[in-house]
Amino acid sequence: MTNETTDSAFHYPPELFNLLVDVIPLLNRSKNDVLLFFRGAGVPDTMSLDLVARLEKTPKEINKYDITRTILERLNTKGESALRERREVLRRVVEFANFDTCWPNDQLKAKGLISSIRDVVNQKDAFTRINNAREEEWRARIAETQRSSQEKITRDVKIESAKYELYSLFGSTMSAQARGKQLETALNNLFEAYGILVSKAFSLIGDSREGVVEQIDGVIELKGVLYFVEMKWYKDHVGKPEISEHLVRLFSRAEARGIFISATEYTEPAISVAREFLQHKVLVLVTLQEIVRLLEQHDDLSDFFVKKVQEAQISKNPYSRPY
Repeated sequence: MTNETTDSAFHYPPELFNLLVDVIPLLNRSKNDVLLFFRGAGVPDTMSLDLVARLEKTPKEINKYDITRTILERLNTKGESALRERREVLRRVVEFANFDTCWPNDQLKAKGLISSIRDVVNQKDAFTRINNAREEEWRARIAETQRSSQEKITRDVKIESAKYELYSLFGSTMSAQARGKQLETALNNLFEAYGILVSKAFSLIGDSREGVVEQIDGVIELKGVLYFVEMKWYKDHVGKPEISEHLVRLFSRAEARGIFISATEYTEPAISVAREFLQHKVLVLVTLQEIVRLLEQHDDLSDFFVKKVQEAQISKNPYSRPY
């Protein structure tokens, strides 16, 4: 049997094996510490049960070197099935740095042995395979970082585009009705940019050919719950009649919650009816000014709505001001 075949089967070549047998006992002050070292490397307890029993029954008849050699031999004999544990044992030795845990008289010898092990493993297949695994892990981390970075860039671009679309409405000369339709588009694009949109504006057609019976401005999902969003750009403050129309829409849908977004403020009667509605379902009132402040502070839109919902549920306040 050639050395190459032996190395492949046992993973630790003889020189490396003997260095490990010599150094691991020096890195651990007691016999139990040696057992803990292997356990920490993921070596199954089944490989050391008899050693533990011997240690308890006749502790003077077994030493740290006996324990180390026996476990390493068993790991080698397991072949490929114990590859992960062998790699971890070797990694822990090669990267060992806190020599204060060694007995003072063992520290210099341990440092010398680890230095020799590092020289060996850089030339042997065992360390090559560990290095390959580390490189693969490193490449995977780099790829994940790049992917996350690209996703963030794409998300930021979408948010900036949606912000520009929203901001442009404030200086527009179009009619309130036309501006209201543009508001739906701008806010839905903003929701989409933040990854919380379920559905953009859509219409429901009656079963008896009566045409459009209901217009939905948008639907979003927060923490697994659907919210029907009403978006309005009125000339005057939003009153009770405008809010009530949205309440009827929510009442007709089981478990649905509501968000009302307005370019103008809300009247006291509107806030009052929304507060009373909280006895039945969650409804929060939002102004565009709040969303603009959030965007200027580069905060998260989902967190903003979650805070509004929590305040509505806890304090019975549908018109809280997180920003």
